Amino acid sequence: MRTRLRRKYRLQRIFTAIFAAAGIAAAAGGLLYLTPDITGYAVRAGLLSAGMTLPEGGLAVLEGQAAPPAEEQPDEEPSASTAAAETAPEESGADEPSSAPAESSAPETSEPDAAPEIKVEVPEVPEENRAALVHKTYTAGSSNIYIPLENGYIKNCTSISRAEIEAQIQNPPYFTIEDTDEPQVLIMHTHTTESYVPFTGDYYDKTMSFRSTDNSENMAVVGDRIARELEAAGIGVIHDTTQHDYPSYNGSYERSQETVEKYLAQYPSIKIVLDVHRDAIASGEDVYSAEAEIEGKTAAQVMIISGCDDGTMGYPDYMKNLSFAAALQNQLEGDYPTLTRPVLFDYRKYNQQLTTGSLLLEIGSHGNTLEQAAYTGELIGKSLGRLLNSMKTGG
Repeated sequence: MRTRLRRKYRLQRIFTAIFAAAGIAAAAGGLLYLTPDITGYAVRAGLLSAGMTLPEGGLAVLEGQAAPPAEEQPDEEPSASTAAAETAPEESGADEPSSAPAESSAPETSEPDAAPEIKVEVPEVPEENRAALVHKTYTAGSSNIYIPLENGYIKNCTSISRAEIEAQIQNPPYFTIEDTDEPQVLIMHTHTTESYVPFTGDYYDKTMSFRSTDNSENMAVVGDRIARELEAAGIGVIHDTTQHDYPSYNGSYERSQETVEKYLAQYPSIKIVLDVHRDAIASGEDVYSAEAEIEGKTAAQVMIISGCDDGTMGYPDYMKNLSFAAALQNQLEGDYPTLTRPVLFDYRKYNQQLTTGSLLLEIGSHGNTLEQAAYTGELIGKSLGRLLNSMKTGG
């Protein structure tokens, strides 16, 4: 009797479990059937909420339908000068700077692992959206504003005499490099979201924004390549990828200054600060790609900018920074001829008052590709590593 009751009880439990499982499966199927609509409503609600806090055009960026913002306007004719946006006065922003990511791991002396592959997809571009993409290698002009170095040139756009500049650049950089694992180089980006054309050829898509908040598509990639090579050379480096220009472009330099000051306070060993950007060179709708053929590959030309104080900027040691700019230019152009455009020495500041090793690097133009710019980052890292190792005590 007890055996039959136990069997009956087990059967009841089995049937109950079967019915419960069937109910769960039916409910799950219904939920999956409704998921696309639920997801769509959730995404739209999120976009609407974000759109209320983003600047004009921000919502379209999130939806992938942004019209291009007003791009930097360079000189009327393509030249070695930097984009006007880099010189435009900025308004003080109220946004707090993003928290800085963790610094790079301890430097290794071995070769770096293979760099991540950059995937290039060539989209269909309607004929009406096409404009000319011009490929050009920049060098010094015939004007006497170009001052020759051992390798390369300085473009003097100041009232400082040629003789004074020539005397100054005979001096080595005004900092020392130690044989230590402590970080001695900080790489950062005031305009992190600057980006490039996704493919190269005879035309580009003039509806592009040339901005990306995806750090696998913007200046962070170039900074990574520089950092990897410095680590391989045994130079301690920190690469900060904070997007100081997003969501607000105004106030970018104020925010990046706070980031740099924070690192300098935390790591007194830092001697060099590289603010890595890309230039924008255009004439009308034509966009220019600043290129150099280096060891069988196309690289984006690099332009070093070393600022000068007109007496109003609070940047008294600008000539010391120029000595470092000249040393780096000599090394880069000596290692990889045609890789550089002339150093731009002009009345600018760019937070370079913070150290005597602070420079701004323009990696190509918006007409270059990310692959070309990343290759240039590798070359810069190798050259800078050689220069800094030669400056070590007893080097």
